[in-house]
Amino acid sequence: MKSNAIYYVGLISVAIIWGINFGVSRWAMEVFPAEVFVLLRFGLALPILFAFLKWSEGTTKVDKKDLLKLAVIGFVGVTILEMLVMYSIKYTTLANASLLNVAPWPIFAALFAPLFTREKMTLRLAVGGFIALIGVSLIILGGKDGFDLGSEYMLGNLLALSISLIGALFNLACMPLMQKYSPLRVTTWYILFGSIFLIPCTATGWSAIQWNEVSLITWGAVLYNVILCTVAAFIIWNLSMKQVGATKANFYRYFVPASAAIAGALFFNEKLWITQIVGGIVITLGLVWIASEKKQVPPVVKTAKVSG
Repeated sequence: MKSNAIYYVGLISVAIIWGINFGVSRWAMEVFPAEVFVLLRFGLALPILFAFLKWSEGTTKVDKKDLLKLAVIGFVGVTILEMLVMYSIKYTTLANASLLNVAPWPIFAALFAPLFTREKMTLRLAVGGFIALIGVSLIILGGKDGFDLGSEYMLGNLLALSISLIGALFNLACMPLMQKYSPLRVTTWYILFGSIFLIPCTATGWSAIQWNEVSLITWGAVLYNVILCTVAAFIIWNLSMKQVGATKANFYRYFVPASAAIAGALFFNEKLWITQIVGGIVITLGLVWIASEKKQVPPVVKTAKVSG
């Protein structure tokens, strides 16, 4: 654990950044249509990512044979995933979307990891993950809106569940490429392709923007998304995931709803329930248990090609 401690701190930091963004994004979404806001987030991050990649590694190039893989990963992990998040929230409750989006993601990652890496599900990982799952359920279900299985929410529930599955496969698909390139290079290129595929989705959105209503707070929310939620978070997450393994790393997503609940209490005067506080403690215990596992041989990617 000692040698990997910095990476676990990185995973927790990213989860907190993403959790707080549930509140921060509300300010921007009052002015920008959702699809435009997503394109701004990733599109404005691109010059920073490419500049930093050029400065730190001297080149931004990738092999032509890997471009299709990066394009597919960007389309699935940025374009499709972000659109699914928007529509899942539209067609179901926030509690439903949060639970079905977050809770199954690490489980899917653990189930499908053998297809991409040699990571194994250990007893400690299973126990710690189960404990953390209880904690995240307490946070989401312990709020004012409980889980609702009403038929009117079925479409949104299915979309939210698909986010967990697609997101897990997206994370795992990055692992083989990160054995060849740095996490920064992989991140930069798949965000490029994901942003390109997002452009057609914004065709009608720009005309709906009331530019006179774009305040400093709104631009601050955009800046938070560009610098912290995209540039810093994606690089730190992928670097940390490469070091500790995708299976372990994805359980740290359970800190997202915990930090989102705290952000709601701090910024929007939302009530923080005792059940949610207990859930946060339970999540922490479960993830500390996972992180305390003795270091294993770093995950080695199988030599089989990833289908593009």
